[in-house]
Amino acid sequence: MSHGGSKKVVILALLANGGIAAAKFAAAFLTGSGAMMAEAIHSSADCGNQTLLLVGAARAKKAPTDAHPLGYGREAYFWGMLVAVLLFSLGGVFSVYEGIHKLIDPHELDHVQWAVGVLLFSFVLEAMSFRAAWSAVRDAKKDRPFLEWARTTGDVDLLVVTFEDLAALVGLALALTSVVLALVTHHTAFDAAGSIGVGLVLLAVALFVGAQIRRLIVGFSVDEEMRAQIRRIWKDRGFDVFRLIAVWTGPHKVMLAIKVKLPDDERDARRLVDRLNDAEAAVRAALPEIAFSFVEPDVAD
Repeated sequence: MSHGGSKKVVILALLANGGIAAAKFAAAFLTGSGAMMAEAIHSSADCGNQTLLLVGAARAKKAPTDAHPLGYGREAYFWGMLVAVLLFSLGGVFSVYEGIHKLIDPHELDHVQWAVGVLLFSFVLEAMSFRAAWSAVRDAKKDRPFLEWARTTGDVDLLVVTFEDLAALVGLALALTSVVLALVTHHTAFDAAGSIGVGLVLLAVALFVGAQIRRLIVGFSVDEEMRAQIRRIWKDRGFDVFRLIAVWTGPHKVMLAIKVKLPDDERDARRLVDRLNDAEAAVRAALPEIAFSFVEPDVAD
């Protein structure tokens, strides 16, 4: 998936969540529903999330400098961590607080039909956003299980938006169920429980996404499939690989450092350089994510 493709997914999610947040706030004030207010806060937090992701994506495109020779790609991870720690976590804590407050000071819901209508409308928009994100995930993960992809990807934008949409769909289901139960049973505790449930979902997503971004900030290796492909390309051109280091330096950006064995049958220095350059070019052609490549030829490890 291209970085531009990830950006389109983020923008689509931002537009969807902006409309959803406005509708939810209107319904929350009309009905007095704690679960609806939690969902409105959730969607507002998602808008903030996507705005920060776009800021990070723009800053990550800055060209390398002497002070930052590997570029600014990891800026995207910094802003992604802010999303996980600040907005997801704060939104989750506030939703739990709102639910506890409704338990302590309950009151009947008004205009419940508005709440149900807005939740169903929101579910449709979130499903459309998730469909776009899932299509991008499917292209990126290929045959790997979803959680394996999530634990190895360097595409922080797609990672965050996908889990945002998943959390939103689960939260909407919880809110809709709690509002309907409160209406049918006349027990507002169900509405309060829905708000708490939405908050717990947000906190769980914050913990998981935060853990994935932390590994990228620290410096996480690409998956074994990519490393094997790199070794295979060099092997096909007559070079055994002694050592290979390939780490994510930003969304869709990998730094590759590789130590290869000089072919025993090659004595011409100029031809050897051409073969090394050819192998390096072949790796870049097969894997456009390779933004930086450093090769060390040697006779022994």
